[in-house]
Amino acid sequence: MRLRGISPIPPASSEETEAEMRQAREDARCIWERALPLWELLDEKETKETKALFGISQVTNATLKRFGVRYLRTARSLIFPWFSPQDATLKGLKLVRVEKNGGTITYVEETLPRFDSYRNLFGLHLIGRRDTELVLTGWELDALALHQAAGVASLALPRGTSCLPPTLLPYLEQFKRITLWLGEDLRSWEAAKLFARKLSLKRCSLVRPGNLQPRPLEALNQGLNVTKILRSALLASHKSIVSFRQLREEVFGELVNTEQVSGVKWARFPELNKLLKGHRRGELTIFTGPTGSGKTTFISEYALDLCMQGVCTLWGSFEINNVRLAKIMLTQFAGRRLEDQLELYDEWADRFEELPLYFMTFHGQQNIKTVIDTMQHAVYMYDITHVVVDNLQFMMGHENLSVDRLAAQDYIVGAFRKFATDNMCHITLIIHPRKEDDEKELQTASIFGSAKDRKLVTGPGKRYLQVSKNRFDGDVGIFPLEFSKASLSFSSSKGKVRLKKVKEDKENLANKVVEGGSGASKKP
Repeated sequence: MRLRGISPIPPASSEETEAEMRQAREDARCIWERALPLWELLDEKETKETKALFGISQVTNATLKRFGVRYLRTARSLIFPWFSPQDATLKGLKLVRVEKNGGTITYVEETLPRFDSYRNLFGLHLIGRRDTELVLTGWELDALALHQAAGVASLALPRGTSCLPPTLLPYLEQFKRITLWLGEDLRSWEAAKLFARKLSLKRCSLVRPGNLQPRPLEALNQGLNVTKILRSALLASHKSIVSFRQLREEVFGELVNTEQVSGVKWARFPELNKLLKGHRRGELTIFTGPTGSGKTTFISEYALDLCMQGVCTLWGSFEINNVRLAKIMLTQFAGRRLEDQLELYDEWADRFEELPLYFMTFHGQQNIKTVIDTMQHAVYMYDITHVVVDNLQFMMGHENLSVDRLAAQDYIVGAFRKFATDNMCHITLIIHPRKEDDEKELQTASIFGSAKDRKLVTGPGKRYLQVSKNRFDGDVGIFPLEFSKASLSFSSSKGKVRLKKVKEDKENLANKVVEGGSGASKKP
């Protein structure tokens, strides 16, 4: 994988990895021995309260026993085992606990070994060699509900909807039909379509999220007909031409779930949410700004914000090396200068290591085809949904299409746009603007670009971000930024965002033309 220009962060030696795996298995064994089956708790009231807390009151003890689910009192966590499909030995565990914040319930997961080494298809040890149909879910409790309600073979992915590791694909080869029922939101639906490509579209069907088709556990709790929902699953494969009848449900789904359609919201840049509404797959963002304005520093935090929310991210930094980039992102992640608090480094590095973040190992001039091939490999291996390329100029020197640099630039931008569309992946492309007067503000024409054009501008006493083109809903505008040198972080200042809509601008222009008339005078 490193030969293809991709490496996870940080790379560990095989000896360290093996030692960590042995320690994780030993820790898992200790926890497993301390945990008890729910139905063996001495207090029946405690059993009922625990099942109610996790929303599994309708799940029978027989189902819990079949899948080997246990409960760890001291951690108030359900324990889901990872058994080897070869000899049924314990390889690891997933601990799930519930946290309540007001009326919001959050499920917190921990795994042994850690997430990047946790490859458990929960329920795999129960699959028979003759099973040819399977339902794939994104959560262990959904797998329990499916088996109990419909009697079907069901497995849960180790990291939910975030990725389908290629190392698990051989275990799924025996199935002639796979139904993906990953959740109840639009993000789950997008993940299901992406995973179906890996599994072969011809054998996959998808359960579309909706009010009458919630996630499997919720369907069981509501008393819905789970078998009927599975039968209504849509075939993943489709022809090149479709009618509105085939798109009708998808259009309705977007109208109902407008917030989810808008994409993942930034936590650190609420003003950006007001303009762009969110970060969406299948789009291309072009970002520019003068030299020294902080483009790389801003985009690293912009991407880190999304990565912390589960957006699998691939960084292609051709200008600065990966060690320096990782240092910037770790500082932004910790929100402090770790140089002054080295005793905290391991703690923050361990947390940073859990992020779904990868880096290309390229540096300096690169060929666009090599970069695209590496991105394609990353999408397949790690289910990457956001690629950052910094910057386009480092691919210009390898294109001999024309002496005209504008034509070469258009070709590269077009290649990235096609990749974003074909792979349902968001591309953020940094471009240096052409040289202009320092006092002159940048325009879209400064980069000859298209798509959304976000511009970071600096000057005496000012630094702000401008969205000058937005194809999602047309909203554009400017908002000021503040920079913290200690944390290398940009935070939006309290100034009000100036929003304007392209459509409204056109209407105002039309009104002015009507009010001004055609130039003929009117006598009193």
